[in-house]
Amino acid sequence: MSVDVLLGLQWGDEGKGKIVDVLAPQYQMVARFQGGPNAGHTLEFDGIKHVLHQIPSGVFRSDIKNVIGNGVVLDPVIFRKEVEALVQMGVDVIDNLFVSNKAQLILPTHGLLDACYEQAKGEGKIGSTLKGIGPTYQDKIARVGLRVGDILHPNFKSRYQGLVERHRNVLDYYEFSYDLEEKEQVFFKAIEYLKQFQLTDTTYLVNHALSDNQTVLAEGAQGSLLDIDFGSYPFVTSSNTMISGVCSGLGIAPSRINEVYGIFKAYCTRVGSGPFPTELFDDTGERLRKVGNEFGATTGRPRRCGWLDLPALKYTIMINGITQLFMMKADVLNDFEEIKVCTHYKLSNGDITDELPYDLNQQQVEPVYNTLSGWKQSLDKVEDFSQMPKELKEYVIYLEEQLQVSIGIVSIGPDRKQTLLKTEFSA
Repeated sequence: MSVDVLLGLQWGDEGKGKIVDVLAPQYQMVARFQGGPNAGHTLEFDGIKHVLHQIPSGVFRSDIKNVIGNGVVLDPVIFRKEVEALVQMGVDVIDNLFVSNKAQLILPTHGLLDACYEQAKGEGKIGSTLKGIGPTYQDKIARVGLRVGDILHPNFKSRYQGLVERHRNVLDYYEFSYDLEEKEQVFFKAIEYLKQFQLTDTTYLVNHALSDNQTVLAEGAQGSLLDIDFGSYPFVTSSNTMISGVCSGLGIAPSRINEVYGIFKAYCTRVGSGPFPTELFDDTGERLRKVGNEFGATTGRPRRCGWLDLPALKYTIMINGITQLFMMKADVLNDFEEIKVCTHYKLSNGDITDELPYDLNQQQVEPVYNTLSGWKQSLDKVEDFSQMPKELKEYVIYLEEQLQVSIGIVSIGPDRKQTLLKTEFSA
């Protein structure tokens, strides 16, 4: 069989957790391929809200194998908290969760380095979640990092101390104050806890599943506009959040990839610093934030809000080869008389373009908007596409025409039941 992929097409927070949960019954394996506890995938069902950070969103389905791939950076302390919370809810985690022995470990000093680097940047800080993600990927690329499989080796503690000493030198150079002892105690308890799980070479696990004709869904974290290579650099994350990250983060060949699902909100949000052409600083932006409950699932920070940005969306559709689109949080726009959509950018030299500028971070761009009619009604009783208000149907059709990709799902609320699927849609 092949791998289907679910990717965020904006700056993250698009609603990937909910959609993985909705699609999961069609798959026998769900695999995370990059990122770490900086992700916050929110799922809601049976009136209960769940937020996952490192564990794949298929974990609530007992018949699905869940894989944390080699491209993920794993914080054992946060992992333990996640698992214990799931166990309290009666979720069997140990039997259907597999952790790559090649995944990089986040150490307590990685979080300290993250805070240190942000402090040193001053006003130029990138808005890191301070979870140690960037420093961990730095160590990976520098070939000095520790991996999950290393915790089973007798020399793990000595290797740990060697890497920590390296980190201490940096922290001391910046004269950054810290207390490591208590963090280390919690860390090593979490390491012992991690040893009871199925730590394995998930590269073989995933590829053997494909050879056995099992269905696999690859779950992305963050969004494509945060990709280290193709995002709004330097205000990006430290991993490949787009389609290429699936191959390197799970160890599968490009030819194994089939459907590429792209998920986006009916408007735009962003957490942290960085360019955001359609950001709204007025009452409309605050209204989107309030109605959409736009606060980070990981950090709790208020999200910046704005209208939908088609040039940015076309760009991420292009680089990922998206085959089908899923639109989230349409219900947030229920009470708007008019809905604006950015179709082009006006550059500082007066040129009009529908392409995302390379130097978006340094160049002032003015969004060019098209205005559409809102539907001005609740979607609570809508159960399928045919029941959608005329204006919402027109919004969907307009976006499909502009983006040249079909929208197969429209989400109209946080619960898994509040998900409209086109009749022709099938994963």
